Amino acid sequence: MSFLRQAARNVSRVRAFSSTTVARKDLVQDIYLREIKAYKPAAVAKDAHVGVVKSYSLPPTPKVPVLPTDLASALADYDATEPTKAPVGQAESTSVEEAGGADAFLTFLEADLPKAEAHH
Repeated sequence: MSFLRQAARNVSRVRAFSSTTVARKDLVQDIYLREIKAYKPAAVAKDAHVGVVKSYSLPPTPKVPVLPTDLASALADYDATEPTKAPVGQAESTSVEEAGGADAFLTFLEADLPKAEAHH
């Protein structure tokens, strides 16, 4: 008898942990799908863009440059004018010029760099 009782208990335990579970519905998913199906977007008026978007208009066509009618006289006047020269003044002296001028600077640039000592 004890064997039958033990077998009955095992069967009830097996039934409690059965692999066939009742398919549970996902309530959140159901609500979400129902709301998506029920959604109706608001109708957009056909003239909703008025005031927001500017109408496009082509820029005015550029005018062709016109040469002066008396081009020869304008060129003759330009050739006749004397060029103006900038006043010659004392240029600010720099440290390179004080040290000996351009020749000294070029000599300094052409000099070999001292070799670095190798540390062992």
